[in-house]
Amino acid sequence: MSRYYEIRHVVGFEETNLVGNVYYVNYLRWQGRCREMFLADRAPAVLDELRRDLKLFTLKVDCEFFAELTAFDDVAVRMRLEELTQTQVHMGFDYVRLADGVETLVARGQQRLACMRGENGATAPTRVPDELRTALAPYGTTASAGR
Repeated sequence: MSRYYEIRHVVGFEETNLVGNVYYVNYLRWQGRCREMFLADRAPAVLDELRRDLKLFTLKVDCEFFAELTAFDDVAVRMRLEELTQTQVHMGFDYVRLADGVETLVARGQQRLACMRGENGATAPTRVPDELRTALAPYGTTASAGR
């Protein structure tokens, strides 16, 4: 089994800047999309909780770039679990260009999320839902889970 959850994406012209490479904010959008698809595919009950009172607050997000992507590049966005605490999830993301059977790491990013519950303005930290813990388990190391 893969140690990461993967989505595929083909870069469009609308994601590039005047120079012709992918505008940096799109990498962050792809992180969000990967996270959303993970929930839909692996933890759909968490989506039901999000419709009620669970909130996933993004505390930190970043991305480091190693090479450029351009229009029509085929990209794999690979998410893995870096750390799981009682109330937070830290995920890592690799952006890999796929071309002619060759994989090239073009960027690496991360996100830290906090699980919260309550009305807007009165939210409080809450335990990471069990279904999310279970869904994330195959994508991390033994040291990353259960803190």
